[in-house]
Amino acid sequence: MKQKNQNLIQQLIGGALFLGVIVMLGVLSVRYNVKQDWTFNKRNTISVASQKQLAGMKDPVRFVAFAYPGAPERASVQFFVEQYQRFKKDVSLEYIDPSSQPQKVKEFNVSFAGEVVLEYQGRRENLRALSEQNITGALQRLSYSGEKWIVFLEGHGERAVVEGQDQGAYTRFAQVLKDKGLNYQALNLIKTPSIPDNTSVLVVASPRSELLEGEIRLIDAYVEKGGNLLWMADPDHTPGLKPVAERLGITWQDGYAVFPEYELLGTGHPGIFAALDYPPNPVTRGMDRVTLFPLVRSLKASEKSAGGWTATPLLTSSPEAWLETQPIGDAGVSLDPAAGDIAGPLTIGMTLTRELPDPTAPAPAPAKEGEPPAPAATHQQRVVLIGDADFISDGSLSQLGNQQLGLNVVQWLASRDAQLDIDVPKAPDTNLFLPNWAIVLIAGGFVIALPLLLIGIGVTRWIVRRRR
Repeated sequence: MKQKNQNLIQQLIGGALFLGVIVMLGVLSVRYNVKQDWTFNKRNTISVASQKQLAGMKDPVRFVAFAYPGAPERASVQFFVEQYQRFKKDVSLEYIDPSSQPQKVKEFNVSFAGEVVLEYQGRRENLRALSEQNITGALQRLSYSGEKWIVFLEGHGERAVVEGQDQGAYTRFAQVLKDKGLNYQALNLIKTPSIPDNTSVLVVASPRSELLEGEIRLIDAYVEKGGNLLWMADPDHTPGLKPVAERLGITWQDGYAVFPEYELLGTGHPGIFAALDYPPNPVTRGMDRVTLFPLVRSLKASEKSAGGWTATPLLTSSPEAWLETQPIGDAGVSLDPAAGDIAGPLTIGMTLTRELPDPTAPAPAPAKEGEPPAPAATHQQRVVLIGDADFISDGSLSQLGNQQLGLNVVQWLASRDAQLDIDVPKAPDTNLFLPNWAIVLIAGGFVIALPLLLIGIGVTRWIVRRRR
């Protein structure tokens, strides 16, 4: 009897524990929401770049979807918004029925049902198609209220930013800048002899002919007043702009950089530079992508810059590389210091910074008696120098990390530090292409072979049963 009572007590305790576990799981399932993405390549989770973009946005983000009740577009919008809500709690979604609220359609400048309006800090952008690239790109553009103009110098054989068939042009890179909320324009200083006041970055992309003295003075004055500059110089063209180089305290070294490890890396030419890693620099912080530069030159900075510049390497070669001052021919090249060759490591890219008084900042308050005066507000002037202008051309932009590096350079120069290394890659191709024989095999299998197999199984079972 005692043993029976003990078994009954154990059963009651076990049942109570089981019910307790069930109740606890129910409470946890209501209180906490856990989602796991087990799809290939995390295709139902926004990328790290999008997560980083959301982390830099302090204010709420609002999605306004104009879709009819019950329309399939609502499910698509909900899917994308939930992905962003997982990483930013103040992302909200509002549905508006276009047929019942035509005043809202006019207010938000909506063209058709299914359009989504993204709103941040009172600024809006309409999205006609939803994808992570489109949404994160819009968030990047909405993050900054001021207009940032990237001005490309032209008129001397520089890389063009207009539509054309030239693979050396910058048309694709210019479109990428526009997608990131950076306006761009070309500037011919002969036609318009002044650099606009709202220029955020002036780009000098390896001029092929000499600039006029007046043009050089304008660019020199722009740098002297604190303008940000991106200056790229191919090894097969004289950089020119000597007064600007002197002001910056740098020297472009003539020749072609040679990289003897090209066979190991598989670049196919000893003059192609593959940047495998990067020295400490805010432009490349966190960047882990290889970049390719077709034919590069090196440069060096003065040990003591008269302008107060701080030079930081951006791209450096291995110690085995050298600067070849003789033409690279089929017979091969070798390091010859007697002929003027410069042994590595070489500096292929460099950033320059200096602190200047900020004319837009209010004057500091007068110091009280016995206290030191408050320091005057300053802003950082930024310059990037790269010994190659091909790496962001239309023919090279898609190579490995070239687009990301080019974006990082311009974003840093435009003082958009929070946008560095935020570039959402395109989604992998979801289409399946099969050869003709595979299509015939699959069609024959499902249309002919499988039905005949099922019929054969049925007939066989019928015959077996008849014999019984």
